Amino acid sequence: MKKLIFEAAQKIIMLFVFCATQLVAWSQDDVSHSTTTVTTKTTNSFQVEPWMWIVGGAVLLVILIALLRGNTSKDVSRTTVIKRDTI
Repeated sequence: MKKLIFEAAQKIIMLFVFCATQLVAWSQDDVSHSTTTVTTKTTNSFQVEPWMWIVGGAVLLVILIALLRGNTSKDVSRTTVIKRDTI
């Protein structure tokens, strides 16, 4: 019973926190009183270049393959022994 009450109280508190966050966001969204002019300068950064994503993906793929491949070399020699039944 205590667990049920605790979970209900936790949900109510989280609801209050999210509502308060929305109120703060709405209070900052008042565009009727001020006008702002924004000038943007476009620059080509490396995140928007498609070849950088391809190269980064290829490097990540090579690293993952190298790590997941594991060590396939074995230093232990194997010997097979065959037993024959004598009649």
